[in-house]
Amino acid sequence: MNRVVLDASALLAILNQEPGGETLTPELLSAAAISTVNLAEVHGKLVGRGLRPDDAWEAALSPIHEAVAFTSEHARLAGDLVAQTRPLGLSLGDRACLALGLALKAPICHPVTGHSVQVEDRN
Repeated sequence: MNRVVLDASALLAILNQEPGGETLTPELLSAAAISTVNLAEVHGKLVGRGLRPDDAWEAALSPIHEAVAFTSEHARLAGDLVAQTRPLGLSLGDRACLALGLALKAPICHPVTGHSVQVEDRN
């Protein structure tokens, strides 16, 4: 399977056994990458719910194949997306996920539908 990018909501759906989490199969997760920005979001949510930081970190890392460091290239791409995504109300975390998809030329997997969306650079 080709690489796919997960956002924080996808990882939380798996960890919290939320609807849609079951669509993220072991095969898909074996090819999954997540931005360290989104990983920080997940870690923070788990700590906020009362998990000890070490346990939260281990839980956040457990289902994914690869955590990709947020680079200056990703920062630029995320910043470039502000104007395009403003009407959608996307957060920095959302744009970090999209930036990683653009950088890796990999689809973003949606946690509820399990569908992948290919993001294209329009510059």
